[in-house]
Parts: sequence; C-alpha cells; structure tokens
Amino acid sequence: MSYGISRGEALNLLRTHVKNPNLVKHCLATEAVMRALATRFNEDPDKWGIAGLLHDLDAESHPDLKEHTKEAEKILKAREIDEEIIQAIAMHNETAHGIKRSDRFHHALAAGETITGLIIATALVYPDRKLASVKAKSVRKRMKERAFAAGADRNIILECEQIGIPIEDFCALCLEAMQGISDALEL
Repeated sequence: MSYGISRGEALNLLRTHVKNPNLVKHCLATEAVMRALATRFNEDPDKWGIAGLLHDLDAESHPDLKEHTKEAEKILKAREIDEEIIQAIAMHNETAHGIKRSDRFHHALAAGETITGLIIATALVYPDRKLASVKAKSVRKRMKERAFAAGADRNIILECEQIGIPIEDFCALCLEAMQGISDALEL
C-alpha cells in the first residue's frame, strides 16, 4: 500500500533534514520498533515503520518541545503523506499540540521512540557496548532507576500498557527489534 512516500524516499527525506548521525540512528531504531509493534497488532509494518523513521524529522531545526513536530507536519502535508502517519508523528509530542494521545498508533510511537533511548543507554554501560549483550530484564531494571537515561520519560514508555502490552513484553519486543538492526545502529 502507498502512503505517499516509500521507505527509501522517507530515509532520504530524513537525511535531508537530520544531519546528526545519532539522531538518524534513533529514527532507525524507532522504525524497527514500530515495525515490530505493527506486526504484534496486525497493522501495516510499512505504515508504522515510516512513522517511526520520520517522527523526528524536525528535531534539529525545532528542538523546543513547544514547536517540535509542527514543521514536520508541514513538510509531510506538502508531500501528501498519509494523514494517519502525520497525526501519529504530531502526537508523539503532546506538548506541541495541547491534546492527549488517544489512538493506539499514537501511544505506540510515543512509547516506542522513548524506549529506544533507554535501550541504547543500557547497551552503552556494558563492556562491549553491544545490543546483543543486553537482556530485556536489564532494560526493565533500568526503568526503575530514574537517574539512568533520565531523558527517557518512564511515563511515556509505560503507555505501552495502555495499548495492551505489559512492560516486560514491551521491553523484550523493542530490544529484539533493535538487536535486529544492530549493525545499522553500530551497537
């Protein structure tokens, strides 16, 4: 199915707007997580993956949470990207829009993109700094340590439970998805 953009075009668009290699890797990680979540929910992995890949399209140009996603919305609307993808991207940052997430797609993107930071931080404290060494149990343990990866908002990650995935399962699913692209993430 077409969503107004192919995966390759989405990656090119991301690289046009995002120059920081770590932010690109974050978007790749989020894409992998969203594809895994789509499969779990019997949704279209391409649609959910594109949302994950493009969710931080304007993060460098608009890092302030009051503005982040607004420019991305304009860019994607001008390209006539699927409206549900645009809405999911917009709603992963509630601060910019003043409304609460209520759709499963929105919660999945918000929780999925947030846990990627916690998983990467967990990998980076291992001696080999590899995702292959990380266990879901370790990610779950780090969830309880508020000072660890403090930027990874635990309340947003816990939105996984609002869409029917217990945190233990969510940690395992997201970790496995990221391990599947560990070469691209250089972890």
